[in-house]
Amino acid sequence: MLDALLWAAAGTGFTFACTTLGAASVFLLRGKKDGIAQTLFLGFAAGVMIAASVWSLLIPAIERAEEAGQIGWIPAAGGFVIGVAFLMALHALLPHLNFGKENPEGLPSSWNRPTLLFTAVTLHNIPEGMSVGLLFAMAAQPGADPALSGMAIALALGIGIQNIPEGAAVSLPLAQEGISRPKAFAFGALSGLAEPIFGCLVVLFAGIIAPYMPWMLAFSAGAMMFVVVEELIPEAHLSNSSNWGTIGVMAGFLIMMILDVALG
Repeated sequence: MLDALLWAAAGTGFTFACTTLGAASVFLLRGKKDGIAQTLFLGFAAGVMIAASVWSLLIPAIERAEEAGQIGWIPAAGGFVIGVAFLMALHALLPHLNFGKENPEGLPSSWNRPTLLFTAVTLHNIPEGMSVGLLFAMAAQPGADPALSGMAIALALGIGIQNIPEGAAVSLPLAQEGISRPKAFAFGALSGLAEPIFGCLVVLFAGIIAPYMPWMLAFSAGAMMFVVVEELIPEAHLSNSSNWGTIGVMAGFLIMMILDVALG
């Protein structure tokens, strides 16, 4: 358990550090953020999450279920649906404001705009942290397939890469709205804190959820895919530079696929 927790903390700590690195761009970039770059980054994040959902989560969920003598597609499909439903519920209940939108979503609240923007990105990071934590928990189990370690590292790398522009996507708009740069940086960095928290929580409960690991992997995939379809891809196509959003999706998918296959 301790080894799994340490590995999960290291993996999600890396992704959190990448978010912090991206948020630090608020001290370097003084002008308005580049619309093309923002569109490209959103698309890239979507591509990474789509590839991670398939290669790092759904395929291992099917394989693990079949190794246990189950019908592989049942926990994969069931967990996927539950993950989508979970994120839909959070999306409907938790007040948040997606980038490029004027009106907040979720239940009515008196929260200010920076808090709503912060909450939106935190929602994205919950399934990402769970996914990294789950794979590291599986890799640390006695007798685990050595390939799981490579898959866990690949997922942490892929999520970390896309977290750099995501951290910038929080801090830069806040600074443009009059928030001080140190405070905007803090908001951007803390938006990634959900990843180590949820990644380590998954490991702490790994003993209880071990028999349902295929369901949990598919759950994370469904949650990530909801974020992609509901928010990232639409936001990447809001501007007149939507072609760059499409290129970003393809690039993110390709890089995450290569990482997963090469390291797994």
